[in-house]
Amino acid sequence: MTKQDRAVRTRLALIRSAAAQFEAHGYVRAGLARISAGAGVSSGALHFHFADKAAVAEAVEDAAARALREAAVRGHGGDGCALQRLVDVTHRVARLLCADVVVRAGLRLNVEGAAGRVRDLRREWRECVLGLLAEAERRGELAAGVTPQRTSAVVLAATTGIEVLAREDHEWLARPSLTDLWRLLLPCLAVPRLAGVVDPAGSEPVRSDPAVRGPVARDGQAEAEAGRAGLALR
Repeated sequence: MTKQDRAVRTRLALIRSAAAQFEAHGYVRAGLARISAGAGVSSGALHFHFADKAAVAEAVEDAAARALREAAVRGHGGDGCALQRLVDVTHRVARLLCADVVVRAGLRLNVEGAAGRVRDLRREWRECVLGLLAEAERRGELAAGVTPQRTSAVVLAATTGIEVLAREDHEWLARPSLTDLWRLLLPCLAVPRLAGVVDPAGSEPVRSDPAVRGPVARDGQAEAEAGRAGLALR
């Protein structure tokens, strides 16, 4: 392994360790000594990559933001039913949150503004939902009287509520929870011809996906993972 590869892997390990600390203790109580120990490196190695705790938190938030955006963007631009793609993207994001401590911690930091909040992930999520509902409207998939603006507010409130509840119990992110939500919403949203067509459980097969395991690179893929997470090589 080259020196550059080791630096990348160390940075990724520090981000994951920091995320675990932020999730368990919050930004204020998370300590740099615990973060470096969790990554199996010295305090000096941590400071080689990050100037202070705020910089570590920003890196966690940035990695989470990129992962969430990648999950969301896969729902746009397809040829199939837009409502089905909206259902699928909510299940995809839920699986990502359930599997990846970096995403959970990054979203929480973003909401709390602990890392300076240079981005607004809640707003980005609303824009994703609104965009898919607007596409559904253009395709004639929404029932009479259903508007993308009002419906996006309902979906945003429901999915945000599930994410907040899941901080204490990850079962809220399990497939049955979102499936029940969509079973209630779809009959109100979709035109009759889509009844029984849009699957509230999601149309994507549930499988082990290395892409949702957070920025801990697999052997031979450290650089690729770092690029996806927007991490600089040092």
